[in-house]
Amino acid sequence: MLLSGCSSTPSSVAPVSAVTPSSKPSHIAKKPTPQVNFVNVYQEWKGTPYRLGGTTKRGIDCSAFVQVGYADVYQTMLPRTTSELAKVGQWVSRNKARYGDLVFFKTGYRTRHVGIYIGNDEFLHASTSQGVIVSRLDNPYWRRTFWQIRRMPTAR
Repeated sequence: MLLSGCSSTPSSVAPVSAVTPSSKPSHIAKKPTPQVNFVNVYQEWKGTPYRLGGTTKRGIDCSAFVQVGYADVYQTMLPRTTSELAKVGQWVSRNKARYGDLVFFKTGYRTRHVGIYIGNDEFLHASTSQGVIVSRLDNPYWRRTFWQIRRMPTAR
């Protein structure tokens, strides 16, 4: 049996400014991009505490946060657990990662963690120690536990 709970996060957190959308003036109304939408998801959930099995603002786990983010941005429902998510979509090499790809980590013998890649080596996730935050893939902890990146069919 594979456990798919989320893991603790080291204390370094990416600055909030790293996920704010650019504010270029536009004379034509455009459909919000996934980048802007994931920023909105982050702003809405930022600081929500971690709770294993949680799916609400009172507490959410990593796979539920991914599920909520995808439902908001792509209007699609992904599987609920990290182990199920790790079987969906297409494997992508780290240097080909793009907004909306899911990043997976092996954080323990049978424990997995998942987040949403937002570019610039950063990802959104629900951390067991800090709740919903932005972290960097080049952080030593995440670099050491990195497992894979997967592109979901709806994010192509």
